[in-house]
Amino acid sequence: MNRNTTTFQPARRALGRTLTSAILGAALLAPGGAFAQADLTRILVAFPPGGPVDFIARTLSQQLSRELGHNVIVENKPGANGAIAADTVIRATPDGKTLWLTSVGAVSINPGLYPKLGYKPATDLAPVSLVVNNVEMLVVNPQASYKSPVDFVNAARLSKNKPLTMASSGTGSVPHLAAMLLNESAGTNLLHVPYKGAAPAISDVMAGHVDGFFGDIPGLVGGIDGGKLKPLGIAASRRNARYPNVPTFEELGIKGVDSNNWYAVFAPKGTSAEITAKLSRAIHDALNTPEVKAKIEASGAEVVGSTPQELSRQMAADTAKWAAVIRRNNITPD
Repeated sequence: MNRNTTTFQPARRALGRTLTSAILGAALLAPGGAFAQADLTRILVAFPPGGPVDFIARTLSQQLSRELGHNVIVENKPGANGAIAADTVIRATPDGKTLWLTSVGAVSINPGLYPKLGYKPATDLAPVSLVVNNVEMLVVNPQASYKSPVDFVNAARLSKNKPLTMASSGTGSVPHLAAMLLNESAGTNLLHVPYKGAAPAISDVMAGHVDGFFGDIPGLVGGIDGGKLKPLGIAASRRNARYPNVPTFEELGIKGVDSNNWYAVFAPKGTSAEITAKLSRAIHDALNTPEVKAKIEASGAEVVGSTPQELSRQMAADTAKWAAVIRRNNITPD
């Protein structure tokens, strides 16, 4: 009995190896198999999970998987003002499988804010597509007497000895730069009060500790709908679909305040035009599916999409615009 068992053990091992190889081979060939996903696209996000950029990335990734025909996953790489995510994508193989979904700050503000930025967005990245617009909205405490941006501006002009205070999510952030544009355009002297992030800035507006805040609309929806923030005006050329009754600064005669914290997708430099064009079309189609578009626009963001060339022009224009604002106002990083 023992002799027979010994005799058959090699045969059983050989059979086991054959069966294992057959199973693995079938899995590799099967369209839906666990090993079938030779194609996998990563979308890097330079912020922690749960934030607005992460929300857009995850909402986009689900439909983008369908458009591309393979899995698309989101990887969060926060820290260093976007430099960690930027470095990862810059070093990646330029095959369209590693993408970076970022806000305007990391690619069009940081170059003018940080003299020794570790990456050069204009040459280290391949533009793929704009994703959403996030225009800035001025909000104040609900108990404030201001009913429009004009009221706020008039009060700011009269407050020479005690300037009105404007919170921001940090020095050099879009909320900060929007407030500086309002100072320049309206002749006000708003006092900048930087916070470490939008959440504490918004909390202090709600509590009445600061007079106002420019913020991305998705981050303000909860406070506005809950009656804890009063929206006054939008820093854009047209009104927002989520809040159609809130006027723009421009229509009230206060021009030059437009501020847009857009999000966009980039690939590593060297990615071919064929690949970026294919990705751009897939992102456009994903964004414009009814479910994705409705979900994003319900948040207060505006779905856009673009060609790589349009994104390149937008990035260049905003890099020049924000660098000039930073220089004129002598803004330096904390």
